[in-house]
Amino acid sequence: MQKPLMRIPYTGPLPPPNILPRNANTITGAIAALSRFLTAPTSRSLQHGGGDPQSTVILSGAGISVASGLADYRGANGTYRVNRNYRPIYYHEFLANHEARKRYWARSFLGWSNLHKAKPNAGHYAIKSLGDMGIIRSVITQNVDSFHSIAHPDIPTLELHGYLRALTCVTCHNDLPREAFQESLARLNPAWAAFLAEAIASGALDTENPEERRAKGMKTNPDGDVDLPGAPYSTFRYPACPHCLANPPISGDDTQTKVEVDEEGAWKSSSTAGILKPAVVMFGESIASRMKDSAEEAIDGSGRLLVLGTSLATYSAWRLARRARERGMPIGILNLGGVRGEEAFFQDLPMGQHGEAGVRVELRTDKVLPGLVDQLKRIGFSHQKGDNSNQAEDDRTNSRAFKDMLS
Repeated sequence: MQKPLMRIPYTGPLPPPNILPRNANTITGAIAALSRFLTAPTSRSLQHGGGDPQSTVILSGAGISVASGLADYRGANGTYRVNRNYRPIYYHEFLANHEARKRYWARSFLGWSNLHKAKPNAGHYAIKSLGDMGIIRSVITQNVDSFHSIAHPDIPTLELHGYLRALTCVTCHNDLPREAFQESLARLNPAWAAFLAEAIASGALDTENPEERRAKGMKTNPDGDVDLPGAPYSTFRYPACPHCLANPPISGDDTQTKVEVDEEGAWKSSSTAGILKPAVVMFGESIASRMKDSAEEAIDGSGRLLVLGTSLATYSAWRLARRARERGMPIGILNLGGVRGEEAFFQDLPMGQHGEAGVRVELRTDKVLPGLVDQLKRIGFSHQKGDNSNQAEDDRTNSRAFKDMLS
């Protein structure tokens, strides 16, 4: 059976959400509903999966990083709304086409500085606090910016689609730090490096606002991609994998590969190996089986799912939410805009529930999550990791506290 491939996801508009419970349309109401959601007793409909049924697994997307200054896909200024002609490169195109790789790396070269200097925001650090409280068991993220692992290194984090902090060779599979690669790109492309320095000095790369970028002659897309219309991409050069260059490997058909570079070290099209790619899962590329299995185990090892900053338009993410639903896990969604198939996640909720069985909020993660942490601290929530000895009493205590808070 063929592994599922990353495909360009659905890009059309999604239906507006049905806010649940109704008072979750304000910051205060959203915090109260999410507090109930995260501290409610284990759902009676939850199928056994091991792990900690009282814990929560997070599934996050680009929306949580918008407050860090990065672009998203489907927000009010998302790429699929303001740049409808945007089409990311496919894996087979990257492998087969030297000119396509030039274009990819030129755009990535321009966009890396802004991505590299960006930092985790209040939403990421709120997740750390929720982890310290023993609420969050693990994080599954579609993001490739590494902000989760920076902000909360003690919470197990699965980077479903890889990461941009490194490159990997498609031949020998060795990795290379992105900083070293960026330096090589600058050395091989002095005119581009000078242009980038000017753009940084002028502030042209200081904004992710699409209108401001277009006024300065640039189009910005997620994941460090900057399009410069009319740019001479064919002049761009990129280095070969240093490991393959030093010791060209034997290919799968037992033939000797060759890696050739010009006098300055740029990869030549006469080469049969040594192509570096970002350590991300590109569109048209398979997600590794071990990652797929680990993500499913993370879902099965928790008692509820909290979806943050994603429309679940990619199948790789949506199927995890579907798995949670099939397990009987309560689902909470905090996202600006619609979410793929979300109506199915909230079917048959108990009448009069205030968030215990499901939550749908349409507010910014960086505004809601820090307030959620403050609220849990105010009511004295104290469940710690690995401490289930008094869980039933903790559930009763927290339930009474929330009833008092909302009365």
